Amino acid sequence: MNELTSEVLELLVCPSCHSTLAWDYEASVLECTGADCGLAYPVRDGIPILLIDEARRPGADAN
Repeated sequence: MNELTSEVLELLVCPSCHSTLAWDYEASVLECTGADCGLAYPVRDGIPILLIDEARRPGADAN
């Protein structure tokens, strides 16, 4: 499973600021839509890793 359904996305929020998340399919991340946050959480094997320590900060180099 490489895709998240819209129903799942509606339930998920950023653990840091509680804003909604947007799916970036090409980068395989869920990006926080909060203007002051912007964390990007990885999605591995179709499973969102919603841990703040695993999130990429805005402006950080993608690995």
